[in-house]
Amino acid sequence: MTKRKIKTKKLGKGVNENILKDQILDLLNSNVSTTYSVRQLAKILQIRGKKHKDKMLELLLKMEEQNEIRAIRNKFKSNHKPLSFIGTVDYVNPRTAFILSDGFTQDPRVKIDDLQYALDGDTVEFVLLSKPGRNPRARVERIVARKRNTFVGRIEISTRYAFVIADNKRMHYDIFVKNGAVNGARHNDKVIVEITEWPGWEKNPEGKIIKVLGKAGENNAEIHSIMAEFGLPFGFSDQVESAAQKISEKISATEIRKRKDFRKIPTFTIDPADAKDFDDALSFKKLKGGHYEVGIHIADVTHYVKQEDMLDREAFERATSVYLVDRTIPMLPERLSNGLCSLRPNEDKLTFSAIFELNENAQIIKEWFGRTIIHSDRRFTYEEAQEVIETGKGDFNEEVNSLNELAGKLRNDRFGKGAINFETAEVKFDLDEQGRPVGIIPKVRKDAHKMIEEFMLLANKRVANFIYHLDKDRDKYPFVYRTHDNPDPEKLTTFSVFARKFGHQLQLKETGVSNSLNLLMGEIEGKPEQNVLQTLAIRTMAKAKYTTEAKGHFGLAFDHYAHFTSPIRRYPDVMVHRLLQHYLLKGKPADREEYERKCEHSSEMEKRAADAERASIKYKQVEFMQNAEHKTYDGIVSGVTEWGVYVEIVETKCEGMVKIADIEDDFYEYDERNFCIVGVRNKKTITLGDNVKVIVKNTDIDRRTIDLLFV
Repeated sequence: MTKRKIKTKKLGKGVNENILKDQILDLLNSNVSTTYSVRQLAKILQIRGKKHKDKMLELLLKMEEQNEIRAIRNKFKSNHKPLSFIGTVDYVNPRTAFILSDGFTQDPRVKIDDLQYALDGDTVEFVLLSKPGRNPRARVERIVARKRNTFVGRIEISTRYAFVIADNKRMHYDIFVKNGAVNGARHNDKVIVEITEWPGWEKNPEGKIIKVLGKAGENNAEIHSIMAEFGLPFGFSDQVESAAQKISEKISATEIRKRKDFRKIPTFTIDPADAKDFDDALSFKKLKGGHYEVGIHIADVTHYVKQEDMLDREAFERATSVYLVDRTIPMLPERLSNGLCSLRPNEDKLTFSAIFELNENAQIIKEWFGRTIIHSDRRFTYEEAQEVIETGKGDFNEEVNSLNELAGKLRNDRFGKGAINFETAEVKFDLDEQGRPVGIIPKVRKDAHKMIEEFMLLANKRVANFIYHLDKDRDKYPFVYRTHDNPDPEKLTTFSVFARKFGHQLQLKETGVSNSLNLLMGEIEGKPEQNVLQTLAIRTMAKAKYTTEAKGHFGLAFDHYAHFTSPIRRYPDVMVHRLLQHYLLKGKPADREEYERKCEHSSEMEKRAADAERASIKYKQVEFMQNAEHKTYDGIVSGVTEWGVYVEIVETKCEGMVKIADIEDDFYEYDERNFCIVGVRNKKTITLGDNVKVIVKNTDIDRRTIDLLFV
């Protein structure tokens, strides 16, 4: 049998059309996401000479006409559809973004030209431009869903048009606004802009102003900007307020008979001086035989907020109160949060309680959970309770000091079992009448704070433990737990290397991590590196979350933990109260999937609240440091990146950045593995934890950034 001879047309000496066609298809189909110009194809396929290149172009056009390949802007690519993936854009700087997607060991990198106007947080379909593995490259094919289409920013108005410069650091486009769409905004106002059109390549998105927040730099305008940026509500609807007002404040005799009555037992609250909503109260009674009865009484929000009513839906949507520097955005209307539910002194109040009989060593002899009624005899501030502890004198001094002794024993037991003692250095701002910061005051945690914390932890732990052990089938009754996974070993190793730079050792064996961290926290207390090391230690930890999975809490060293003690400000606590009461009444197991969805939403809203709170603190820090130019500050290097060195100023706890471009004594390169930058010529190293001196170069209220210079 003889082979059939293939008739071919010569392109010239040594160039065969069929062979060349196969080579083109092989190249393009092996790189389905890549486009090639004629020059690139000629170079790769070694086609030389103008005559042969012209013939190749004729072949390419013929192949495109026959739908064998595609032509895009004078370039050619495979006609095969590339394998695509779905992911979320992480837009880190004006030149580059990454895509977070399951199944990739390294996040694919996307150049600005290949983003298709996708923004940070958008869900996109993308294809790979290189093979998966180390440093994969990708291109966005289409935007599946926008995370947002409104932005907060400062408007700059000229005679013919305007632009909005977004506050969001990850929005890298200025938004064009026609003069007819400024909605009364004036030059330098803070505004909310809605994007109405994404135009062609290399043009800015176009938008319209939907709300004017006020003059940039003014406190209300800036705080409202933060609220709008994070989608926080500016108030409650009239319908929600009306529903709250309609709730009766009277407590019926029938309702009282359903509850345990603690009104004759000494009871008090301890809260910050400026608090208006009192979630929790403590009662104390000596029992025969030397034991003590300690009642942890929590506002019974679920008595007033019924499941799936208007107030409940609003509370679920918000999921948490948000505490900005100068205001609180509550989860519940004031009628409830500061009135009906708040455990104010000298008033009968409905509560949900955890009652413990403890011996002299703070060991639990008996426990009881259920609905109660209390009458708070005294409203202490933390400072007032602390004075009673220190002097042994004052109202309820015997009760307060006995509770403090028991709390100390509970705390020692907790740390002995591996709880981690993170005492982060927090600050608050001294604000003038206009909301401007005139001072930064460190928050000091004393025994009164720790006492309240310890009894709240006890109630939260025992409620979770009670539900978990309701049945031999430990997973039978779905519940809302607060869980905290073990830290990532790789992050711990990285942190231990950093801690060693300060002369501190960290035990990395799984059984000794907690104790080693506690020893470290004790060693650094009061030292300049305390805040940096504590912050980095916390970053090595997994994020706590709400879930129906009955896992433990690593940081607290609890087998099971829940949030029971703050239903005025946290929706998961409302769910815990409902489920606990349902199971106490022998109710059937709740719908696990429904509660897991609610847990996920609550965790997301908690993160949003934390981000907004940090943004408001950062704004006040920037505002405070505006008046600090030309003064030299001691600082500690708290972060190193390829574009700059972050420095925490010791005196004010404010963090700023020294841009690498502003370091003039040498050209510095980033050493990612060793968390440092290294001078090319002088080999000088600037690394995490270095003590430095800096001055303020510039502050930017809009972007909430502080630019520093090394002295």
